[in-house]
Amino acid sequence: MRTHDRLYIGGDRVAPAGAGGIEVVSPHSEEAIGRVPDGSPADMDRAVNAAREAFDHGPWPHTSPGERAAVLARLARFYEERSGELAALITAEMGSPLSFSQLAQAPLAHQTLSYYAGLAADTAWTETRPGLFGPVHVEREPVGVVAAIVPWNVPQFLIAAKIGPALLAGCAVVVKPAPETALDPYVLAEAADEAGVPPGVLNIVAGGREAGEHLVRHRGVDHVAFTGSTAAGRRIGAICGERLAGASLELGGKSAAIVLEDADLAAYIGMLPMTALLNNGEACIAQARVLAPRSRYTEVVDAVTERVGTLVVGDPADPATEIGPLVSAGQRERVEGYIAIGRAEGARVTVGGGRPAGRDRGFYVEPTVFADAHNSMRIAQEEIFGPVVVVVPYDDEDDAVRLANESAYGLAGSVWTADPARGLAVARRVRAGTFGVNFYNIDVNTPFGGYRASGVGRELGPEGLDPYLEYKSIVTLG
Repeated sequence: MRTHDRLYIGGDRVAPAGAGGIEVVSPHSEEAIGRVPDGSPADMDRAVNAAREAFDHGPWPHTSPGERAAVLARLARFYEERSGELAALITAEMGSPLSFSQLAQAPLAHQTLSYYAGLAADTAWTETRPGLFGPVHVEREPVGVVAAIVPWNVPQFLIAAKIGPALLAGCAVVVKPAPETALDPYVLAEAADEAGVPPGVLNIVAGGREAGEHLVRHRGVDHVAFTGSTAAGRRIGAICGERLAGASLELGGKSAAIVLEDADLAAYIGMLPMTALLNNGEACIAQARVLAPRSRYTEVVDAVTERVGTLVVGDPADPATEIGPLVSAGQRERVEGYIAIGRAEGARVTVGGGRPAGRDRGFYVEPTVFADAHNSMRIAQEEIFGPVVVVVPYDDEDDAVRLANESAYGLAGSVWTADPARGLAVARRVRAGTFGVNFYNIDVNTPFGGYRASGVGRELGPEGLDPYLEYKSIVTLG
């Protein structure tokens, strides 16, 4: 049982304003594994004030990019040294299989911070351009105080994707973690101390929706960086629009994997757990909408069904587990509700569809495959965020592209083919922010984000630095 009774504000551990607490519950055992203070609006006020003081009157925005990069590099080393502990902790909090936590949950945070530490030397922080009236100095300056609001599915990676570029830019940050994963941010607080992050530059307050909305509305916040549901993103975007504050929004997805007629089906099936079902299906990039040619539809359905039926479901701390529990009872109810919707819509369950036998505890749902589905069905259009795969038939390549684009979202996708050049041509026709040919993965060196309801702006890569910078043009005469 990990218990914390303080919040990380102004470089110190401070008592919360109220007595409320957040109980972190294991999705495997349904037992409490930790408790932290439940941040209130008053706590958010203190955190924003500390960040405001650090930005407006502290040295951080005025240090050189190289000095800030050195701090990020020390943060990254801390993450590398504690990666095993972080992987196990995140698995305990939200049920991600330990193998995935060791592969991605902890290492991606380290890689992201390392990337932004290295980007400092490759960024033109100031340049002089010829102007109509004389030389113009174009300066990049930090945007100010940033609110970083993250969900529970890949918590430390999503924090790193925001604080990495924000700190490099010279901003001060208030991080609001999700209540479900409120324990792992305390490791970040230790890392900040060890790396020498100045007081107030990084503040961490876990809390619920009330505290989150208060943070978004706070007049001391200059930019909001949010990852989460499209519904919440719309509300945050509307609030920031009213305030004329910046907002970068990484939202939901309903990504398609296009299996072309010439695809090596065995190769696709081998990657299925890391495309359609990674992180128990609780991933915005999950390509759980499989588009299969009618000529091979039965073959694809049978292959997907067979592989999903062999996935090892169980204790997420067991290295052999491939599918762990969902994060909460509420999330399980949501996924089970979509399985019921799929059946009512007329789709056919080929495997799964219930709760695993012999598991009386834990928020488990059987990995499930739907066949005989149409692209207009809710299970093919709405983000389920669980281990549910929907296989939809298409007529020809043009039809496959049309179906892939027939979505409110546009975050990710992949195409599987024996001809990589053909795959690249298909990828260019699909309206999605990230795509793979015979593969899919997030690369911290390149921009990540989506079209349409999948969000506004980009994270990662050099493009991920832009939301945290303001541009100033200075014209000089004489």
